Amino acid sequence: MKMEYKTFPLEVKEVQETGEFSGYLSVFNNVDSYQEIVMPGAFTKTLAEWTAKGRLPPVLWQHRSYEPVGPFTLMQQDEKGLYVEGVLLVADVQRAREAHALMKHKVIDGMSIGFETIADEMDKLSRSRKLTELKLWEGSIVTFPANTLSTVDSVKNAIVAGEMPTLKEFERFLREAGFSKTQATAIAGKGLAHLLRSESDATASDELAAILAAIKSAPRLGE
Repeated sequence: MKMEYKTFPLEVKEVQETGEFSGYLSVFNNVDSYQEIVMPGAFTKTLAEWTAKGRLPPVLWQHRSYEPVGPFTLMQQDEKGLYVEGVLLVADVQRAREAHALMKHKVIDGMSIGFETIADEMDKLSRSRKLTELKLWEGSIVTFPANTLSTVDSVKNAIVAGEMPTLKEFERFLREAGFSKTQATAIAGKGLAHLLRSESDATASDELAAILAAIKSAPRLGE
């Protein structure tokens, strides 16, 4: 399983003092910067599976599985997207209290889904990827509405799973780490491209992990 993330501007309709909130966790027919579109009905099967379990996905803080901040109490698709209602456990969880305060004061402006793509199709005319069926694992309150978090996390998760990110994903990771477009292209082209030709995926992912560690500790060019 390859976990993916997609973040949308937070469209919370209301945040109660007791922690209840409602809004849209995902918006349909929206072309994002990855040229991907979540299509109407994409959550139909996964919502049925969660219903059969007698519960809904958890509300997490920043996609951290070890930091749940409450439950979703309602999830349903409408013409706009995936409408949700949830409760931040402000009386029992410190992080939930922090998230609640940040949401109320509009400091946080993003909600994100952690999902697995089950079915998709390419639109040759628009060159966009239509996500037609998704398996929903969690919904998170996140700080940034852009795709920075999703790119970094997708690269990290690919490495943890012993997989390799694509050149495009790795270039975005480098750009978001502070490298220029030229630097990111050069590093990805000369480094990751070589690793992708490795005979052992496990060895390649280990080497990539070492490269990322070096990147984090190295000064940027020109500094």
